[in-house]
Parts: sequence; structure tokens; C-alpha cells
Amino acid sequence: MSPELPSPIADYVEANARLDLDGMMKSFAADAVFLDNGKRFEGHAEIRALLEEMVVGLKAIFSPDAVRHEGQAVVVEGPAHGEFPGSPIRFTYRVELDGDAIRTMEVSA
Repeated sequence: MSPELPSPIADYVEANARLDLDGMMKSFAADAVFLDNGKRFEGHAEIRALLEEMVVGLKAIFSPDAVRHEGQAVVVEGPAHGEFPGSPIRFTYRVELDGDAIRTMEVSA
């Protein structure tokens, strides 16, 4: 059973399961920040390029199995399967929301 996720995160995860780049992007605020293993991507254009290469390109599908709240952040954990070395790898997504949009997403393995 999947954990209960706030709508923007649930929408992102559902779009990711379909490798739907446009659907994943709908969850992000226009000025969102995505932190991926220490690298910073700002705004839709940079985030889109990252997701196109590292998620859609590698068929990386994240399957959350745990969620908790830490201050303003929602922390979601679970494995990602795809066409990349070491698959599956367990990831932690630390997400801060701004209303119905993702303001920041930090991903670490």
C-alpha cells in the first residue's frame, strides 16, 4: 500500500510512473528548485532538462513506501527502478510545498 502523499507530490509520483514528463512538470512552481545529489537546477527549463535525461531517459520510476513530515518539508522514501547501474536504488525526496506546487525538491540516494 502506498503512503498518503500531499497532492502535488502524489501527482508527480503518478506522472513519474507513466514517465510523463509534462505531467511531472505540472507539479512544480515556475521558480522551483530541484537539488539532485548536490547539483542545483532552477526553474522549469532546467528541471525539465534534468527529468528528461535522468528520469525519462533512464526509465527511472520512483515507488514511495514511506512518508514523514520534518518541519516544513515532506520526506518521501522508496526505491526507484530503471535502466541505470545499481537499480533498484533507494532514494529520499525532501519536498517543500507552496500551496499546490512543489517549491523545492531535494533527491538523495
